[in-house]
Amino acid sequence: MARLKLFIPLLVFVVLAVFLMNGLKRDPNAMPSALIDRPVPAFSLPVSGGEARLVDQGIFLGQPALLNVWATWCISCRVEHPYLNKLAGQGVRIIGLNYKDDRAAADKWLAEKGNPYQINVIDADGRLGLDLGVFGAPETYVVDRNGMIRYKHVGVIDDRVWKQKILPLWQQL
Repeated sequence: MARLKLFIPLLVFVVLAVFLMNGLKRDPNAMPSALIDRPVPAFSLPVSGGEARLVDQGIFLGQPALLNVWATWCISCRVEHPYLNKLAGQGVRIIGLNYKDDRAAADKWLAEKGNPYQINVIDADGRLGLDLGVFGAPETYVVDRNGMIRYKHVGVIDDRVWKQKILPLWQQL
């Protein structure tokens, strides 16, 4: 019996090693979303650019779109923004969700850095972000022509992410 007690630390080590090895195989940007295959949550929010109009989830009906959550305070958004401009130039429809940000700062950012967004929705208090399950910016959702969320990407979209993860799905839409 005393000899069996000597193997307990080894057994614990093996179990922990198996869990850690399994964790190393996972993508740290893969954040599951309960909204996959569900409609974009209902909302009514203003748009940027000095317009005094409200938009709702109906903006996603009719053609597929990327819903890009961004903010001027987000360092990673600065890295991602030129690539979004490139995608928009190639005809990809992108809807912006300016998340918990200052509206004037967002308008200035888009004027200076280019505006890849067909529509930029202002979510100043973060309610739509909360409904979407946003962890932080940037996050991007692929939304089909029926307003259904088909994919969620947490982090910067770059050429690798676009070609390997989003473009194959985008082409199916």
